[in-house]
Amino acid sequence: MYGWEESYHNALLETDRSKLRERIDAAQTAIDRRLQQINGGHDSAEERRAIQHAMAGLNVLRVEVSTNHSRT
Repeated sequence: MYGWEESYHNALLETDRSKLRERIDAAQTAIDRRLQQINGGHDSAEERRAIQHAMAGLNVLRVEVSTNHSRT
C-alpha cells in the first residue's frame, strides 16, 4: 500500500456527504505530494498507474458531490 492510498480510501469510503469534499481534497493533496516526489526521481511505473486510477476515482467523486450539491 502506498502512503497516499489511505487518504484515497478514506474518500472512497466516506458516507457522510458533508465530509466527502474534505476527504477528496485530502486525498488529492496526498497524491500531489507523492507526484512531486516521483517527479524528483523516485519513479515507479506501478505506482504511477495506481495514481492515475485514483485520480480518475476522485474525479468521479467530485462529479457526484457537484451533482448532489446542485440538487439541494
